[in-house]
Formats: sequence, C-alpha cells, structure tokens
Amino acid sequence: QIPFIDLKAQYKALKPQIDARIQAVLDHGLYINGPEVAELEKRLAAFTGSKFALACANGTDALTVPLMALGVKPGDEIITTAFSFIATAETIVLAGATPVYVDIDPVTYNMDPKKIEAAITPKTKGIMPVSLYGQMPDLDAINAIAQKHGLFVIEDTAQSFGAQFKGRRSGSMTTAAGTSFFPAKPLGCYGDGGAIFTNDEKLVIAMKEIREHGSEKRYYHTRLGMNARLDTIQCAILLAKLDRYEWEIEARNKVAARYSQAFSSIKQDGFTLPKVADGFKSVWAQYTITVKNRAEFQKRMTELGIPTSIHYPMIMPEQPWYKANLKSPKHDWTHSLWAAANVISLPLYPDMDEATQDRVIDAVKKSLGV
Repeated sequence: QIPFIDLKAQYKALKPQIDARIQAVLDHGLYINGPEVAELEKRLAAFTGSKFALACANGTDALTVPLMALGVKPGDEIITTAFSFIATAETIVLAGATPVYVDIDPVTYNMDPKKIEAAITPKTKGIMPVSLYGQMPDLDAINAIAQKHGLFVIEDTAQSFGAQFKGRRSGSMTTAAGTSFFPAKPLGCYGDGGAIFTNDEKLVIAMKEIREHGSEKRYYHTRLGMNARLDTIQCAILLAKLDRYEWEIEARNKVAARYSQAFSSIKQDGFTLPKVADGFKSVWAQYTITVKNRAEFQKRMTELGIPTSIHYPMIMPEQPWYKANLKSPKHDWTHSLWAAANVISLPLYPDMDEATQDRVIDAVKKSLGV
C-alpha cells in the first residue's frame, strides 16, 4: 500500500541537513528558547511577508493566543466557517467566546464572504476564516467587511502555509494568523508545532507574554497566559525543511495538476475536482474530490491499496459537545453539509513519483467504474 503522505521519503531527501540541525541543538543544550527559535521566527516572517512571527507549541495555541491577546471574553461572538477541523471552533470556545458558523463556497470549500454580514450582531468581535485544503479565502472581501464593522480578522492558516492570494502570502493579510506544523501539514515538524503571524507591534508584545505564562519578565506576570512555546529541536527541524519548501510547493502543484488533468474527462453525477480560484495559489494540503457514493468508493480504493481520508465527515456545529453545550445561532449550512457528506482526499506529497501518482489515478478510475 502506498502512503497517504510520505514523511520518510522527505526525511531521506533532507537527512544530512535535519540531522546536522538537531545535532547542533544537542551540542548547545538550549532546548527551550534556544537560538534556533529566534532564527526560525525571522525566517517565517520573511517567508510570509508579515512583520512578526512567533513560534508556538501547536496550531491550536496559534489561534488561542491571538484571541486572548485581542481581549476576547465570555459573551463575545466570533464568526467562522461551519466546515473545518474542530480546532478552529475549539480555540474560540477556549478563549471564552461563542463560535457563529457561516456556510462555505461549494467550489473552494472556504468561508463564503457573502454570508458573513447576516451573521454579525452587537456581540460580534471578530472573524476567523480558514484557508482550507491549502487555498486562502477571499481575504480582500473578508477584511473589507471586518473594517466596516470594526472587527478583527484571524486567519486559520493551518493548511495553507505558503499559499498566495494576489501575490500575498497566507498569514500576512489579517490582524493575526495562526498556522500548524503538525507533521502531516505542508510544512511539518516531528511533533506538534505552530506559529502566529501579525503586522501589529503592540499585539505581538501581548502574544509573546501570553505564550510565556503571561510574563512581562521572569516571575512577573501581568496577563493570564499559557505555556505555548515551541521547543528548540522542532525549530531546528523546521529550519532544515524550510530550505526546500519553495520546491515542495511547486512539487505539490505539479502532482495536483497531473491529477486534475487525468480526471478531467470523468463526467459522473456527484464527481467534482478541486478548483483553485483566479489570483490564488494553493499549497495543496489536501487534494480533495467529491464522489456520489463515498463509502463504496473508499472501500474500493482500500482494496486497491490506495489510502484515502475524509476532511471532514461532520460539520463543526453538529459535533456532539458543541451542539449540546453552545448556543451558537443557526444559519444555513447547506453547502457545508453537502461537503461533509461527499468530500474525500487522495494521497499527495512532494516526493511522490509519477509511477505512484499513476497508481492513484488508475485506482480512482477503477473505483468510479470509468
């Protein structure tokens, strides 16, 4: 069976650089706040085009910390998409606010900006769009709505590090943004990890303090904080991986283009291919199609030795705990519900050779009976 994501092949390609970076940390012994942390933050900020970057423990903290720094409190509402991994809503609840879910654009799977204004109330404090499957939403439209209503915007960039919208990178266009370096993400470390981005100097100071137990200086705690640091070894690994990340983005795009070309002739009810909107560049965190009979399709793919994954089988407002415990207002989530019932993702990674791609392509065609 082929892997869904081949991290071993990636490590093999980068072994000397990764090993040397890890060894350097073992030699200097500064496992927390070592020099690689500041080095990574500088590289991340330069890469995204944001003024500031803060490495943090995981993608969940990367969204929770900015929410806390922006003063989110109980009674506040944050507008987000109905269709994402639960961490998006979770961070809003952890910060004390209530998630208000709006529907997606059925073509890109990202938050539909046209649905946002109807969800704004006097309690609304911010908007949290998700850059899903590697593609950013229309942040020009979302930022314009936020500006009109005096709201902040926090981009959830967990799947889109390196993606572009009109030549600007994910993480650089909003009040703040949080990404994840979970191993399976487009840029991943070898454990949990994340980063926060902002262009706001006051905000970065507050977020830095929150990340370190709310401390302005050692043993002097001026804010409620948390332990959200990223350890030095993970930063070292990310530094080694960043050196070829531009190549990886191009490699992902080539695999996605090859898939789309191979599947373009398939005309079946319920079958759709992912589309990247004009002016956007995806990093293809997932290559996600829709099929009519998903369970049957997935079973056939498994029999042919091809792994698949469903991102995501249930919309966030329908998740049991959130449904039972939160009074999130109901909106029309038709497109989100359709996506949850029909999406399925295929293997895609930068080191994927054409023979492996062909196996996936053939299996998809066989599983659809074409």
